Amino acid sequence: YDTQRRTQIMPTMKSAGIVTLLLAASTHHLPTVCGLTTLPPSRGVSSSVRPSSPMQSRRLALASLSTAALALLTPTSSALAEDGGAKQRRKLQRYPSIRFISALGDPTASSGDSGAESWGLWRDDPGPRGVYLRDYDRRIGSNDDLAAPAGWKFDPSDWWVEEHGLIMSTPEPLPRKSLDRETRAIVPEKKYVVTGDREVTTVLTVRENGSWELERGTLYDVTHLPCRSAAYRGEGCAPKNANLRDFPVKPGAAMPAIDGCEKQDYAVLFVLGEVV
Repeated sequence: YDTQRRTQIMPTMKSAGIVTLLLAASTHHLPTVCGLTTLPPSRGVSSSVRPSSPMQSRRLALASLSTAALALLTPTSSALAEDGGAKQRRKLQRYPSIRFISALGDPTASSGDSGAESWGLWRDDPGPRGVYLRDYDRRIGSNDDLAAPAGWKFDPSDWWVEEHGLIMSTPEPLPRKSLDRETRAIVPEKKYVVTGDREVTTVLTVRENGSWELERGTLYDVTHLPCRSAAYRGEGCAPKNANLRDFPVKPGAAMPAIDGCEKQDYAVLFVLGEVV
């Protein structure tokens, strides 16, 4: 997934005058994180989408994102300066590893009065901990507690799949409250530093009432296009119904339908840290 292809996907981003460049954006884009799994190839999943050394590539990808995060999460970061720096500087906390938000909403919107109450959070990359659809019976279904080898439990009523056909853990509800470190009071909102690993890095505010807003850009701008995810739900909805030929899914494309399932696609946002 090279620079040229990224430019084709987002041909109007620079002209839109929306935002902020990552530290590395002037010379190269950050490596793709989604799909760089340590699991062995399986039938129905193209091996051409995987690097020859998955673990090494994943570490390089996360290291590059962490470097960008360090540059952004500093008191002098232009990415988070507002109104020419008129507002008081905010304290930023970088996460030790990249987190991932599953978000629903109009991709052209910069805010919403509701919706964030249905968003989710993975505190760790769920890809390497996933199980291929074709391996469900052997690696999950045969276990009485429906536990995956990585320890998470499969939820038959709400199961998630990523772009290479890996069943993932169900994300936890996205935290929408924070703690004021000075007063120790609970604040009914939380601010995350998010990026789509393209051109926009900004602050996402989510509130207890489900409203949300981005300081810059749109939901599409902070969506990481190579990462695809969808939840599959409904009575009779089962991994065995999936057509393995539908995977892998192209960047930006919708996840495939699965017989007997109600599908909900989610945007995936990289979370670099939070405002504290």
